[in-house]
Order: sequence, then structure tokens, then C-alpha cells
Amino acid sequence: MRVLVVEDEPDVGDVFIDYLLELGHQPLLVRSAEAALGTLASELPDAILLDINLPGMSGLDFLQLAPIRESGVPIVAVSGVATESQARECLRLGAVDFVGKPLPLARLQEVLGYIEPQALERRLGAKEGEPRDRRHYLRAPLSVPVRVADYGRPQWEATSVDVSVGGIRVSARAAARAGNAAWLSFTPPDGGATMTIMAQLVRLDLAGYAFSFVKPTPEETARLRLLVERFV
Repeated sequence: MRVLVVEDEPDVGDVFIDYLLELGHQPLLVRSAEAALGTLASELPDAILLDINLPGMSGLDFLQLAPIRESGVPIVAVSGVATESQARECLRLGAVDFVGKPLPLARLQEVLGYIEPQALERRLGAKEGEPRDRRHYLRAPLSVPVRVADYGRPQWEATSVDVSVGGIRVSARAAARAGNAAWLSFTPPDGGATMTIMAQLVRLDLAGYAFSFVKPTPEETARLRLLVERFV
């Protein structure tokens, strides 16, 4: 992924760059929120690592800007001195997560691992000129328990409404936000083992929450195809 790092401390910024390169991402470092705005004017990254305590415009001010909120770019807020109330404010303003410094490599890898599916969907949609919509897949009615493991939230239980090769729709009482990535675990009624697939929440409507599967394996795709053919 292309990750914009907004960090004014040179040593910390260098550590982030080294971490991102080690994880196989493409980092770009800027030293202020103002510089980040200039970068975003020409090209949107896939994710932003945003220090909250910046010279000039603060990270909290940056999060409140309309162009930033409307861009849809996932932002991870980071700080070594932020208070608990500031951390909650970051999340309220739309940051996907708040993490303290020093930020371990494993923690950064975990955070970016949940952001990457969103970046992939956004990039593919941009190439096609429109958001990816998988409603053209044949959907088979299916009612089985589904366990949803959202990033940064407790697991919650749902029930499937229908399934396709490209995704699954579930009904649940839990609150969710479009764009969130999650691991979905469910056992199809085909006698096989439980399936656990990464998916992205792409749509919320009266029929339920529609998840789009993210890079299922060929074996998973083949199994889903047989399942749909059986129940359609």
C-alpha cells in the first residue's frame, strides 16, 4: 500500500519508514499536516499514519477538515503523549484506530492488515471508473450462524441471509460502518469445515449488511460456487 506518514520527529519518522518498507509498503514521509494536505491534493494514498501532536495544524485539526473526512482514506492516529480523551476524539472524528508510541512492528502490521482490503477495493473501483458492486453475482438463500470479527471491536454474531461467490449478506443487531474489514466465520451446509474469509462491509440496507469477500482462495471460490449452484 501507499502509506503517507505525517510525523515531525525525524527519528520516529525514520522508524516508521523502515517498518513500512519491511512490511512491503510504499511509504512517503511529510513533517506537517500542511505538507500532508499538499500531498493529498495531487494523489490520495491508501492509508495515513498521523501524529496528533504536530507543529502548526494539529492532527485533530487535520481530522476535522472536510476534504480529509470526505476522502475516505483510512487514518491511523498515533501519539506518545495524547490523553485518553484525545484518543477518543480521534476515533470520533473518523480515525480507524489510535495507537501509542513507540509503535511495535507487529502492531503496525496488524493495523495495516485490516486497512489493506479497503485500499484494494478502492483502487480496483477507481480503475473501473465506478465503485465495485458485486450484486451481479448469483445469490443463494442461506441461513447459518456467522461470526464477525471486526478490527478493534469485540466479535459479534449474525445470521446469513444469502451468499454468492463474491460475498455474503447477514442480518444482525450490531452496529457497523461501511468500509470496515472483518473476518467472517461460517459453516456452509455442505458437510465441509468452517470457512473463515476476510471481507469488507460494502453496503447497509434493510435487507442486511452486505460483505464483499477479499481475495478468497481458489479452493474457497470453488466451494462457494458449488454452494450457490446447489441452493439457487
